[in-house]
Amino acid sequence: MSFDPNEFDRSYAPAGQVESLGQYTAKTFLWMCLGLLVTFAVSISLYSSGMVYVIFGMPNIQFVLLIAEVLLVIVLSACLRNMSVLVARAMFLTYAVVNGVVFSTLFFAYYLESMVLIFGMTALYFGALAAYGYLTKTDLSRLRPILLFGAVFLLLFWVLSMFINLTALEQIVSLIGMGIFMAFTAYDTQKIKAFYNYYSGYPDMLEKASIFSALELYLDFVNLFLYLLRFLGNKKR
Repeated sequence: MSFDPNEFDRSYAPAGQVESLGQYTAKTFLWMCLGLLVTFAVSISLYSSGMVYVIFGMPNIQFVLLIAEVLLVIVLSACLRNMSVLVARAMFLTYAVVNGVVFSTLFFAYYLESMVLIFGMTALYFGALAAYGYLTKTDLSRLRPILLFGAVFLLLFWVLSMFINLTALEQIVSLIGMGIFMAFTAYDTQKIKAFYNYYSGYPDMLEKASIFSALELYLDFVNLFLYLLRFLGNKKR
């Protein structure tokens, strides 16, 4: 995502009092957790009620959901400075709902016990890397080119897998994906402090930057969960 604080014109923004870095970070992670909770609630309710059959019985619904997810991320990233805090929050939660619809299909492929176990493992890995990103003095921004290259590689692999049988490489790529999104977790957590330092005194932009960071961390968690699930998950036969 391309949200860059350096493009923000600080000269016209009214300065004001803001919360401490600890409060700001905690709020960002709470928004991330809320997004995960919404996704989980939507996915399990659709599956348990049987509505997943109705939704995915619609023609081309997979492509519609994919386009909706991509558009929400692009718009939130590109237009964040000009939208209100309320709209930014609404778009983040809408993304979590759409992703919940997509995730409801995972219950057909994996046993619930396996998914719960993988979720717990994801939380442990995510927590450890987030703590490292928050506490380390090392500048993780140097990882940005590597992480972007890795993300593009993963995207290209899954696009190609739609047309070519790449099942033999899936386990290896899943390991690579796990490594990339664990690194993204540390990198994006450190960015929370960068946003806080840059927008300190500009409460409105700081609030929107918090939502953006929550979205990045949400995506890191979700992708790490998916790659762990592909690598270790107990599939239904």
